Amino acid sequence: MEASIVKFSRKDPTQFFKTLNKRVNDYFKENRIKKTGNWRLYLKSAIMFALLLSPYFLILTLDLPNWANLLLTMVMGVGMAGVGMNVMHDGNHGSFSSKKWVNRIMGSSIYILAGNVYNWQVQHNVLHHTYTNIHEHDEDMDSRGILRFSEHVKWKRFHRFQHYYSIFLYGLLTFNWAITSDFKQMTRYTRRRLSYGRLPNPFVNWSVLLITKIIYVIVWIVVPMLILDIAWWKILIGFFVMHYVAGVILSVVFQLAHVVDQAETPLPEKDGTMKNTWAIHQLKTTVNFGTKNRIVNWFTGGLNHQVEHHIFPHISHIHYTKISKIVKQTATEFNLPYNEYKTTRKAIISHFRHLRDLGKKPVLQYP
Repeated sequence: MEASIVKFSRKDPTQFFKTLNKRVNDYFKENRIKKTGNWRLYLKSAIMFALLLSPYFLILTLDLPNWANLLLTMVMGVGMAGVGMNVMHDGNHGSFSSKKWVNRIMGSSIYILAGNVYNWQVQHNVLHHTYTNIHEHDEDMDSRGILRFSEHVKWKRFHRFQHYYSIFLYGLLTFNWAITSDFKQMTRYTRRRLSYGRLPNPFVNWSVLLITKIIYVIVWIVVPMLILDIAWWKILIGFFVMHYVAGVILSVVFQLAHVVDQAETPLPEKDGTMKNTWAIHQLKTTVNFGTKNRIVNWFTGGLNHQVEHHIFPHISHIHYTKISKIVKQTATEFNLPYNEYKTTRKAIISHFRHLRDLGKKPVLQYP
């Protein structure tokens, strides 16, 4: 995906972000707490790793019936999503710990989820967090035409049914990481010389990708085939089920924050400039959901607090509930939107309703 340079407005006469940033910084100073994770995050991380890895070892060591093994692969999928949202995500944002080496280790947990650190940091930290919901710049909004997430995407006849078939495609997210996406992304990002921080050596980057993919296949497919007295195709089904469960969870959580009725999808002017500053753009393009639900807060790694996460990506998600009060109050004072759905159910309804509306043939077709 080739795209022109986008620049955000620097005009903020009301000084919204300066005011908000000061208030949030004052909160951490006054309470004498770090912006990174603490024991609550570390405990949760251990639980998430246990959800992912314990079923794996139980399958390898116990002679269980097929139905039990299938249930365990589903639990592994839940654990995979949990590690991704709570451990890998904070680690690659540098918010898991105040120690860089800890963040690198936790961020590297993406390798056991079938992903790649470099690709994820470019797609998520650089493209998504910078150009949120901007057509042809935010790759998280690009489904290669299979789904129409924005009114700026060319409409096709099959989009009329996307609110029905989308959920089946969502489950392929991490499975695609494992077999195709990472190779395509690394080729594209390397060619465009994109990076999060210093540009890594291409040879080292490709070597890491190939080696980690080989290890991944050995751990999740080859070892079970060698140890278990189970038909090879049953192992592949279990592998697919694990990824499918994780993919559905991760995809839906993302969509509820960006592809819903309340989230805007603005375009830059012809010269590449955006109407709003970066911080105000984040308010208009992100949506919170189910923030009063303790289970959703805990399991999604604060990704239901998407507004707070997008404005303060370097603050660990365990603080979002507290600082959300500051963000909402400040946005209200400056007469700016603070988009949120009170419940996850309402956000889900909004997402699929939005897909249905985008699937209708537009009066005017975008080129």
